[in-house]
Amino acid sequence: MKALVFNGPGQKSLVDCPMPVIKESTDVIVKMVKSTICGTDLHILKGDVPAVTPGRILGHEGMGIVEEVGEAVRNFKKGDKVLISCITSCGKCDNCKKQLYAHCSDGGWILGHLIDGTQAEYVRIPHGDNSLYHLKDDVNEEAAVMLSDILPTGFEIGVLNGTVKPGDTVAIVGAGPIGFAALLTAQFFAPAKIIMIDLDQERLEVSKNFGATDIVNSGTENAVEAVKRIVGEAGVDVAIEAVGIPATFDICQKLLKPGGHLANVGVHGKPVELHIEELWIRNVTITMGLVCTSTTSMLLKNVESKKLQPEKLVSHRFDFSDMINAYEVFGNAAKEKVLKVIINFN
Repeated sequence: MKALVFNGPGQKSLVDCPMPVIKESTDVIVKMVKSTICGTDLHILKGDVPAVTPGRILGHEGMGIVEEVGEAVRNFKKGDKVLISCITSCGKCDNCKKQLYAHCSDGGWILGHLIDGTQAEYVRIPHGDNSLYHLKDDVNEEAAVMLSDILPTGFEIGVLNGTVKPGDTVAIVGAGPIGFAALLTAQFFAPAKIIMIDLDQERLEVSKNFGATDIVNSGTENAVEAVKRIVGEAGVDVAIEAVGIPATFDICQKLLKPGGHLANVGVHGKPVELHIEELWIRNVTITMGLVCTSTTSMLLKNVESKKLQPEKLVSHRFDFSDMINAYEVFGNAAKEKVLKVIINFN
């Protein structure tokens, strides 16, 4: 089978690899139909995730058709259409019983990280009963791919951790895929204002079509001052950091009103400066984390009913044979005007 393989920092190739096989009785082999590329995959290629070793098949998102199941699998059979979660969970360990699936003692984020991932024609999914979701025949397959990672990440780590409530003012820093996922799902709770902040004016304009009430270009004006002109000097109820650099974290901590919540979603590779000397007296809450995908079933129901349409985030589509070019385009997202890409295997 063909697969996209990490060959070391800055190196990748589309090569022939052995077919995955059932290793444990709880495994499921899935024939891939659609996948995507995540910003985390770009971090891996830069060498930012040393646990990923040369020869690893990348990818942790996608949907496909069940090809084979282990003898202990009960919920799935050959031919089932399935969504693959970016998080693998055994469902039995202490953390899984707390719905901390990201910290499963025999799973978590392992696809495309510690074991071979979804950017291949076939993939082995450990603990298939707990790590796959049935898809109806008429579900939008591109929408389903968005449920592997970015939708639950934006929702759980951004919106839920930020405790967005009806009437709240929300600032989302970063109009990329995760920022847009937070934008879409924050609207479940009817906030009064959702302000998108970014350097890219085109993405900001697009965000208005997805529900942003206001936009701020942090490249042309002081973001903190601009937001406070919109919501008042006190600041916002919720600030969601969706980039992962010190400058964007700093904007968020300067935007919080007393009692506010800063929900950090971005993956940070460098330390940030925490202004605790200013924050301690304002009763703020700062959260961060790795998605647990505990909300995937709920989000899937909203996609099935078309109340949530994350397929609108897809801007580019590629055949799997053109995977190297897909990475180049996604890696130059601003220049190429990319939000999310879809990789088609058929």
